[in-house]
Amino acid sequence: MTEGHAMLARTNHDERAEQLFVRDLKTYIAGTLEPSIAKSAECLDPGEGHNSRAETTYRLLQESESFGGYLSLRRASQELLWSLVGASVDRQRGDLDAAARSAPVRGSLTLDPQTKQPEYLADRDVHLMPGGYGADIEGVAQGALMDRGGAVYMLGRNGGLLNDGRGWTLASHLKTRWPGRAPKRILELGCGIGASAVPLAKAFPQAEVHALDVGASMLRYAHARAAYLDVDIHFTQGNAERAPYEDESFDCVFTCVVLHETSPAGIEAIMAECARLLKPGGIVAHLEVPQRYDSVPLWTKVRGEIEHEYNNEPNWKVAISADYAAQLTRAGFIDIETGFQDAVRDASPGSFDQVSKGVFRSWFLASGVKPQ
Repeated sequence: MTEGHAMLARTNHDERAEQLFVRDLKTYIAGTLEPSIAKSAECLDPGEGHNSRAETTYRLLQESESFGGYLSLRRASQELLWSLVGASVDRQRGDLDAAARSAPVRGSLTLDPQTKQPEYLADRDVHLMPGGYGADIEGVAQGALMDRGGAVYMLGRNGGLLNDGRGWTLASHLKTRWPGRAPKRILELGCGIGASAVPLAKAFPQAEVHALDVGASMLRYAHARAAYLDVDIHFTQGNAERAPYEDESFDCVFTCVVLHETSPAGIEAIMAECARLLKPGGIVAHLEVPQRYDSVPLWTKVRGEIEHEYNNEPNWKVAISADYAAQLTRAGFIDIETGFQDAVRDASPGSFDQVSKGVFRSWFLASGVKPQ
């Protein structure tokens, strides 16, 4: 994994070896151990007609010592990831804060100390990341933790250490569905450290790009990161369900893998907020994991139960089961399409159809237009 940008926490020899070990351990768990566990699940399958097929299979698997070992190793690898990356970030916290202060003057940063996290973020550390997205700490350390930790967590498959593959894929989707459109004001809700907002700013250089998130440390880091990557982005602290922007003030509003980390009510609220924020004729787009519950194999459904209990992802099953076309319709959108966009590394128009090519090779997209 090559270094990505000036704000990224650097690694010394031992830290680099440790992080590569975690990457390889997670690859071993997923590629070598998991297939045998999946076969065990098939043997315990109560059948397609069973009312709670995945939940029953998961419960039966828990009676197996080998499954318990798999779960323990899976959880331990995730905790080890954050521990090792966190130690590296802590070692250079002062340098990271200094780099943020020295960043080029680009875009803007607006923090609101009165911002409260929604309960679905405040009551758990999503992905087991200590402190979660909204950790109330000084400086940029939480953003640095998410940035390098996220790249290792994704095993480098989402654009290496820039972790920007989803942003490029969303930009490609916009140019695939609406060739020739050039939005003047773009907003990302739930931007994290800006990994997806930066590709949008590069794909639409004429646009004024805004990005919203709940975490102050995350946003301090995101602002400096974007500046070093030579783009102007206006970062604001706030809740995506009640965004601090005026009605009908954007030409495009989007999210990237945000909905599965909210709640059923949160998804509906964000859909409605997108409608409020968009100008007539504006575009909404939501990028999510490339899986739909009704079409994935049994083991993937069982993994949803594991994500819930062992990775702090309680809305995983709801999000990949949701009827996003219906939800966008209820929010007032038209010209709605859902499907899978090929994962890309630039903003060129690409393939958008009903076939998922798998994780990190495609992403699920639900998009539409606000009526004129």
